[in-house]
Amino acid sequence: MDQLSRIEGLRAAMRNEALDAIAFIPGSSFRYLTGGTFHVMERPTVLIVPLQGRPVVVLPDLEAESWDVLGFDAEVLRWRDEEGYAGAFAQAARLLDLPVIGVEGLSMRVIERNALQAAFPRSELKDVQAATLSLRAVKDAGEIEHLRRAVKMAEAALTLTLAEVQIGMSEREIQLAMMANVLKQPITGPVSPPLVLAGANSALPHGHAGEYRLKSGDALLFDFGVGSGGYRSDITRTVFIHDVSAEDRELYDVVLEANRKGHEAARPGLSCHALDDLCRGHLEASRFAPYVVHKTGHGLGLDVHESPMVMRGNHALLAAGNVITIEPGLYWPGRLGVRIEDDVLITEAGCESLSTLPRELLVLA
Repeated sequence: MDQLSRIEGLRAAMRNEALDAIAFIPGSSFRYLTGGTFHVMERPTVLIVPLQGRPVVVLPDLEAESWDVLGFDAEVLRWRDEEGYAGAFAQAARLLDLPVIGVEGLSMRVIERNALQAAFPRSELKDVQAATLSLRAVKDAGEIEHLRRAVKMAEAALTLTLAEVQIGMSEREIQLAMMANVLKQPITGPVSPPLVLAGANSALPHGHAGEYRLKSGDALLFDFGVGSGGYRSDITRTVFIHDVSAEDRELYDVVLEANRKGHEAARPGLSCHALDDLCRGHLEASRFAPYVVHKTGHGLGLDVHESPMVMRGNHALLAAGNVITIEPGLYWPGRLGVRIEDDVLITEAGCESLSTLPRELLVLA
């Protein structure tokens, strides 16, 4: 990780947004800039990167040693529980003159915002989430390698799990088997419980595994990912148990063709709007149009959902180094849902699918 170039990229974004600084709490952007992961808890930790001059970090005394090993050049303002954090924030204000401070609206909590506002009472706090996400949108070689590893491990875990699936198993039992197979991989975090949804539950795009037990003819949807160096894969496959009806096969084939069209079209210079319009347009031209409920995809990296969003209305152009998902889906309430999701690297020549598991309809005997 080249910290200096990332800080310079951040400062270029500040100039574009007319900011004097951006303040970060622990999370993906914090890690992207410093390499550090810290708990978000009752003790505020805030990194303030000014447009000019040395960054300042306010952090609890118990995190000081963890900060020091990062080797990140910053003025460190430590505080102890019995003292409280107000004094450290006030000291930051004495060091920095910041009329406009950017914050990430999706992650900045009220406790840190209030601490900043109290220490910088005349400063304007401005949500710059879009700018910080854009900063991370184009991945470097190291980031891409982590994503490759994350995809490979996820696919290995799914392959093992599919071999264990049997009629009569519950969604929860399959989910536990999947978690066990994930933990067999050399993961370096993070890991979240996979979505495992069967039968009519598969029509819930973000449902939760429960006690429903597999029957012949059911769709079985897996949506999950694992981590490598903090970077996350995110893949979905939908299979069928023992048998598949002609109508369910037809619906599956519509989703499969939308996925194929996305792979065929994705390239630098194509807008996210155009890619979504192509994939969703295919779904909407079918007789299953009422069952389209979401956009085609999203960026992937330290967050499962990050820039760029592959959706209508986002006219940002894809660029080499973007990693996105292509995940068309159809969700027929009370019957089934089908989603086929791949992790796709935009290359100079077009795109490369990092996920390689077969997409064609699979019926588990």
